[in-house]
Amino acid sequence: MTNPIIPYGRQSISEADINAVIDVLRSDWLTQGPAIEQFEQAVAAYSGASYAVAVNSATSALHIACLAAGLAKGDTLWTSPNTFVASANCGLYCGADVDFVDIDPRTYNLSVAELEKKLVQARENGTLPKVVVPVHFAGQSCEMDRITALAREYGFSVIEDASHAIGGKYQGAAVGNCRFSDMTVFSFHPVKIITTGEGGIVLTNRRDLYEQLVRLRSHGITRDPALMEGDSHGPWYYQQIELGFNYRITDIQAALGLSQMQRLDEFVYRRHELVERYNVELAYLPLVLPFQHPDTWSAFHLYVIRLQLDRIAKTHRQVFEELREAGILVNLHYIPVHTQPYYRALGFRDGDFPAAESYYQEAISIPLYASLTRVDQDRVIAALREALR
Repeated sequence: MTNPIIPYGRQSISEADINAVIDVLRSDWLTQGPAIEQFEQAVAAYSGASYAVAVNSATSALHIACLAAGLAKGDTLWTSPNTFVASANCGLYCGADVDFVDIDPRTYNLSVAELEKKLVQARENGTLPKVVVPVHFAGQSCEMDRITALAREYGFSVIEDASHAIGGKYQGAAVGNCRFSDMTVFSFHPVKIITTGEGGIVLTNRRDLYEQLVRLRSHGITRDPALMEGDSHGPWYYQQIELGFNYRITDIQAALGLSQMQRLDEFVYRRHELVERYNVELAYLPLVLPFQHPDTWSAFHLYVIRLQLDRIAKTHRQVFEELREAGILVNLHYIPVHTQPYYRALGFRDGDFPAAESYYQEAISIPLYASLTRVDQDRVIAALREALR
């Protein structure tokens, strides 16, 4: 009998999650109902932020966060090349230009040293960014105290792309508290720490941003008479005061997310247990294991190994394919965004961000999720040892 495939990530759904969704299906509200506000309040309270706006994906969350930050044509957004394309595309959606800052070769997060160097040059050239999007890769926070100090000096807004990082901590406090940023975005895709099926959320401590995010989520519409032109026509009345989008999340999704929030800490602690075992069992293989900055406590969305190719008589691709042939559905996070054909057409080239490109040539994401059993983790370890023999 063939061994079942072990994916790199997967959701963990309990009976409580299923019952929470069933309760909504039996209620009067399937969308724009009370479950959404309850979910938003739970995420904000956990993270320590004042406000939260849930939407249908983290991509939508990044888009409306950029709009709320005032990003528009003629502006520039900077982000990491080691991310999913959405972290950069959100700037293009606003009509802005996009550029990248190379990564730290240890954390694989945006390099603060490279950021500072690029800012000095941009100030001389008159090309400073309007928004910087640090990406908390694999669940580990960027060095946000240093980034926010640069934001104050150079005058840009900070939107944390914490899609990987709900449940993580930075300097002892929950990621998402927006102490070091204008807004923070989480993702609830099924492979993330908790899931709503598809979904995302924007957190902020600023009331003005919160109110605009709520409007942008739903067509730019307001029912607040204070924001309307002229008098209200009656209790049914609304006005569209800006161009928004239909980025609403449903009560069905929010109910699932609210239920999952009850197990968030359990999920993250379990991931840490699995990581500790990987660290021990893989220590003597020709690999670079994940480095953790002392200021951070990762949510460990991903466990990324880097192959020491000078010690292995195989290529990156050969190791990757051997693992998949063994039923270990490894993945690669990420193809540097600037090497995608769309971004090449914008003028980016190989060699622009060498640390990200070097990382890509060696990285493999191996299975890590809360329900990964010891038996399955042993299979992953054994397959790695065999592939690297």
